[in-house]
Amino acid sequence: MATYSRGTSTNIIVGAAAFFVADTTLTPTVTPSFATDDSYRDTLTDSLTYDNVGYTSNGLEIQFQPDFGEVAVDQVLDVAKLFKQGMTVSLATAFAEATLENLLLALAYNSDQLSGTKSSSAGRTLNLSAGDIGECPVERGLVAIGPGTGDCAASAEVERVYIAYRALSIENVTVSAKRDAASMFEVSFRLLPEDTSGSYGKIIDRTHTNVS
Repeated sequence: MATYSRGTSTNIIVGAAAFFVADTTLTPTVTPSFATDDSYRDTLTDSLTYDNVGYTSNGLEIQFQPDFGEVAVDQVLDVAKLFKQGMTVSLATAFAEATLENLLLALAYNSDQLSGTKSSSAGRTLNLSAGDIGECPVERGLVAIGPGTGDCAASAEVERVYIAYRALSIENVTVSAKRDAASMFEVSFRLLPEDTSGSYGKIIDRTHTNVS
């Protein structure tokens, strides 16, 4: 007979995630492979495809919003059947590092809108373009790595990886300079399904070996 357990405290996740953005969309076959002795944070840092956005605020939130249709019949006062007719998935965070690179991501601009260097006399410039008729929205891939489920007392190398194949920034973005608050870019990404698999992405729990 199985023994009743109140629960498993090591399955409670607390903590923020490291946030990376790819300047292109992703597919299930192009994301970097996991390394046995490395956190996925280190794997993406070593890759030229991904940019670390740095500090974030208020963590990471993924929201799934199914849309159901209803079938009403005469014989019952409630609906007799529900059917799924739509799905919306979004991911939200706030970029706490107010760099022009992060603002470009939040505004869903093309990378060619950013030019120059801060050390030059002309400076680093983000062109606030109004766009043009027929301009395609900029989709990017997102990867976040945060705490996972597992026994940290025995192994501090548990992590959860969130991968979104196609992400598009769709919400208003505010740029501020305030006396009593940091300038942050709150950004909400709409996730779209990848063409071949029809998948928005995946969430992976993994353990790696700490070699430090």
